[in-house]
Amino acid sequence: MRRRDLALATLVLLIGWQLLAWLIHREVLPGPWEVAQAFARALLARRGLGWHFLVSAWRVVISIVISMLLAVPAGLILGQSRALDRFFGPMIYIVYPIPKIVFLPVILLLLGLGDRSKIFIICLVLFFQILVVVRDQASALRPELIYSVRSLGAGRRALFRYVYLPATVPAALTALRVSVGTAIAVLFFAESFATTAGLGYYIIVDSWGRLAYPDMYAGVMAMSLLGLLLYFLIDRLERRLAPWMFVKD
Repeated sequence: MRRRDLALATLVLLIGWQLLAWLIHREVLPGPWEVAQAFARALLARRGLGWHFLVSAWRVVISIVISMLLAVPAGLILGQSRALDRFFGPMIYIVYPIPKIVFLPVILLLLGLGDRSKIFIICLVLFFQILVVVRDQASALRPELIYSVRSLGAGRRALFRYVYLPATVPAALTALRVSVGTAIAVLFFAESFATTAGLGYYIIVDSWGRLAYPDMYAGVMAMSLLGLLLYFLIDRLERRLAPWMFVKD
């Protein structure tokens, strides 16, 4: 995405926001300038918005790393082995559609109220979404492509490195990009109670609890910024790990 297009979209959203604030004309919807001032004040405060942003960013980023390290190899293995896929496939079919957020009370009881429970629930959400996409992509590779590489003397390790992995990395990153919104939503829900740090806590407990609406919207802006930065990070990873996707004919 070009920076000019992104700047234009941001400008349109800000204008729409300001017009809506003028139309409603209530404290519950302050204008963007008032929220920007609150954002700056909260960002500079000690253990303020900047601190909560870093806590949430840490939880999401480490969850993404763990999920990728676990789900990509597992998906590749299931995509290569029909026997393993026949064994684990039905279990994945049953577990995948279940909203993982329903397990949050159990996870909080087992892992406590700290970072571990938040990271685990986000990993649980991301793991299955990445696993299913990578498995399907690996199993959909054309047999003639695999046979041609094997005819050159490639073993299972070479097939994994030079065929399956390059073919599934773009799909894994696409699944991750789609999952970022879900991960941010799960993070917000998990941080909105039983914790003292994170953007969810800042928005619901700290700001909304005080009826400090500009601060609340500043927290919403920070969470939106976190999601946007993650999108940019995934785009950068895609250009680094799958540069052939951006080669023009």
